[in-house]
Amino acid sequence: MQLRMALLDTSQGDADTARNFRRELDCDLIEFDASGGELPETFAYDACVITGSRASVYWDEPWIAPLKEWVGAAIDRELPCLGICYGHQLLADVIGGTVEGMDDYELGYRTVSHDGGRLFEGIDPDFTVFTTHSDAVTELPGEATRTAENDRGIHGFRLGHVFGVQAHPEYDIETARRVADGKREHLSDERVDRVVAGVDEDAYDAACEAKAIFENFRRYVADLRTERSAPVTVSDCRSASPSNAHTGNTRWPGRDRGSTSRCPGGSRLRTFPHGSRRSHDGGRWPHRSNSAPCGSSRQGWCRRRYRS
Repeated sequence: MQLRMALLDTSQGDADTARNFRRELDCDLIEFDASGGELPETFAYDACVITGSRASVYWDEPWIAPLKEWVGAAIDRELPCLGICYGHQLLADVIGGTVEGMDDYELGYRTVSHDGGRLFEGIDPDFTVFTTHSDAVTELPGEATRTAENDRGIHGFRLGHVFGVQAHPEYDIETARRVADGKREHLSDERVDRVVAGVDEDAYDAACEAKAIFENFRRYVADLRTERSAPVTVSDCRSASPSNAHTGNTRWPGRDRGSTSRCPGGSRLRTFPHGSRRSHDGGRWPHRSNSAPCGSSRQGWCRRRYRS
């Protein structure tokens, strides 16, 4: 069965955005005009992808807060998320990182270095990719791992099933030229001309290596779906113990926000400090669509197992 992903388009009407992501992601891509206030009504997707935008995550735009709320709820449901540029910054903000304005644009084909991991499989440690941003993730929460960087700062991170990429591996050469030429309002003509001149076939060919990020994410999501659908035996449930269980904090893994116990079928019952339990009508996030009443003697909700 083909993967089904939600594309949260935050580009504020850019015509090239959806086209570029459709070309790079081999899946059933359901598009939502997130910057126009359109968000999915459910979380019944294998993953979500958040695009770039001309906006800043700290702006007081009416569509940004609902988007953050939906993304936070998706992360809490363990939905794999990939953020590109603005999407990278928004994911970092939602998980507790810091996003700030830069003193200057990073624009054009640049070299970025990565530290390995699923998202960068098959990509040289130092790779070329098109960049265009004046905001940056300046601090990640302690549980997140920085996965890519260059001399301008953080270019990638991972936390559980959440992946951020600052650059634009989805750009084709026409998009790169148009975006660079459109920065004349903010940068000198001399600098823009220099960047546009650098958007040539050689640079684009070198940057095509980074497009493997999308196929790597798709494979990660496919593997996760297969793993989650595998049957769990009774012995698996009995072998689980508090000493080796995950903290149960699927939104921020590693942060002590509660403990978990296994329920029949391999799902998990989340117990929070002071004995409280997050149910369908309580807690910060709304009811999880993939939950079902738990067979435990106490009231609660079962969930699928978290796998990092």
